[in-house]
Amino acid sequence: MKSQKNIYVYFLLIIGVIILINILSDKFFVRLDFTEDNRYTLSKATKDIIKSLDEPITVKAYFSEDVPPDVAKTKRDFKELLVEFASVSGGKVVYEFINPNADEQLEQQAMQAGIQPVIINSREKDQSVQKKAYLGAVIQKGEQSDIIPFMQPGAAMEYALSSSIKKLSVSEKPVIGLLQGHGEPTINSMQQVMSSLNILYQVEPVTLSDTVNLLDKFNTVVIVAPKDSFPQSHLNQLDKYLTDGKNLFMAINKVDGDFSTSMGNVVNTGLEGWLKNKGITIENNFVVDANCASVQVRQQQGGFSFATNVNFPYLPIISDFAEHPATKGLEAVILQFASSITFNGDTSIKFVALAKSSKKSGTASAPLYFNIQKQWTENDFPLSGIPVAALFEGKLSGNNSSKLILVSDGNFPVNGEGQQAQQLQGDNVNLMVNAIDWLSDDTGLIELRTKGVSSRPLDQIEDGTKATLKWLNFLLPILLIVVYGIFRMQMKRRIKIKRMEEGYV
Repeated sequence: MKSQKNIYVYFLLIIGVIILINILSDKFFVRLDFTEDNRYTLSKATKDIIKSLDEPITVKAYFSEDVPPDVAKTKRDFKELLVEFASVSGGKVVYEFINPNADEQLEQQAMQAGIQPVIINSREKDQSVQKKAYLGAVIQKGEQSDIIPFMQPGAAMEYALSSSIKKLSVSEKPVIGLLQGHGEPTINSMQQVMSSLNILYQVEPVTLSDTVNLLDKFNTVVIVAPKDSFPQSHLNQLDKYLTDGKNLFMAINKVDGDFSTSMGNVVNTGLEGWLKNKGITIENNFVVDANCASVQVRQQQGGFSFATNVNFPYLPIISDFAEHPATKGLEAVILQFASSITFNGDTSIKFVALAKSSKKSGTASAPLYFNIQKQWTENDFPLSGIPVAALFEGKLSGNNSSKLILVSDGNFPVNGEGQQAQQLQGDNVNLMVNAIDWLSDDTGLIELRTKGVSSRPLDQIEDGTKATLKWLNFLLPILLIVVYGIFRMQMKRRIKIKRMEEGYV
């Protein structure tokens, strides 16, 4: 009888605890985040943006239901993120979820807002079917609105939502200058980079004049892949810009390759000497790396012609990045004909190697001939950690502190135009945009752009580690079941022994 009474007490106590937890969870949102990059924890930058809101923000999330689990997880993650936004904002962020597939009118509403459906494969009754799915959101502030047309599963949701809110909150965007007039690529030839930059900045082309200084209005000036020489008057304007404490981003070629002639040559624009006066040297060499991209080579065998992919060490894949906001979260950047960067300036300038080659790398002096058929060996890669991107901060010109980020490849952020346009590696875009963000923006949103693990290639894991993970995945569930079975068996045995004792009720 006593035992039955205790059960009722415990049952009522459990019910009371559950009710109390629900009441508290309605007032306080708490979540433990054990992910590598804290992707489920709001950053200080996001909190600052939300807390500074002067008007309510409404988020209409158009997400389809009855979708595969990996797509459904995107909706769940986005909803949890909005719960946190609403909690931190004190009710200024309001959201609702709409299923466009439920009604033709809602579907039209989603498409008119700029959210287009994607086709996904799903299984229904053991058959593969294709469905239209909506994964987007409309963010509104007063009469203004911005859209997230498609929320890529696994993408940086916090950055997308925070930058959209900031875009609506900022009345005047900072202006970035893209230098022109020396053979540089145009804005239209860097579509991916410009698409990201235009969220928070206004990017304007600027052509230097010999008589008027046009750089003063820009927060940061960007120089990408110039081909023609810089006259001294233009170099003087760049010095004046740094003297005023402004910042530069430079991606320039010291060497370049021509596949039509299979030759690699030195490039001279006058910027090399200008940098050397500051203690910064881009060497006349090609960085070669065992971790590299491939090129297509057409081969003839008998009467047949076919294309094969051949590893080309002159196109290094960079995966060694400094712990710095400009490179945080980057995993793989493909460079085209990079050179090594060295610094021998004074201590008034801080030097940070932002990106370096792998442990198996080397250099080849230019000019040179590209031997596509060469059989590369370990002896061709005697070096490691060659700097190919660097940050310089301090008195670069005059007495004011300024910043310069330099990448020794001018082509890495360029898509090209027309039929020649190519899709870039995601981290190629992130490297340039992150760098400009760090030079231009002090909100901290830069750290959110690459929040989320995007690439963990198994072919780069050692065989021993692969085997360990394989057996761990196989044996751990079995071991847990066995341990649980032994525990249950012991508990039942104790209860059985207790029941056999005298006086048991």
